[in-house]
Amino acid sequence: MGKTPKKDQGETAEETTDGGISYEQQLELLNSIANPLASKKLTKRIYKTIKKASSNKSLRTGIKEVQKYLRKGEKGFVVIAGDVTPIEVVCHLPAVCEELEIPYAYVPSKKDLGSAFGCKRTSCCVLVKRQDDFASNYDECMDQIKTLPPPI
Repeated sequence: MGKTPKKDQGETAEETTDGGISYEQQLELLNSIANPLASKKLTKRIYKTIKKASSNKSLRTGIKEVQKYLRKGEKGFVVIAGDVTPIEVVCHLPAVCEELEIPYAYVPSKKDLGSAFGCKRTSCCVLVKRQDDFASNYDECMDQIKTLPPPI
């Protein structure tokens, strides 16, 4: 009867993804509506931007909060998790974003999306608003999300 050693606490969302599942394995778990999907490089850049935005309180998380502030007129870009089940939870959000001309992208994992802003729980979607503290990262993400191919 002894204490079991603890795991290393220094791991971040970029180093281990979804409990050790690689990006390619996460792609197999995606929903059929997860389009446009961010590339591996863009996904890491989005996670870094979300991490910086969470320290500045310029983040809206969760379906209910994101939809409420989109309808109120907040601007930014929306990141949606691609492995949300059931699909009906997030299937209306791309239509809302397109109607309001807000850029959006899917990332492979809801667990990584939640851990990017320092939450232990998963998150289905995030609205990232622009602030001067991380404007360069925000602008890079915004430009790359706008260049993603539109959904069918």
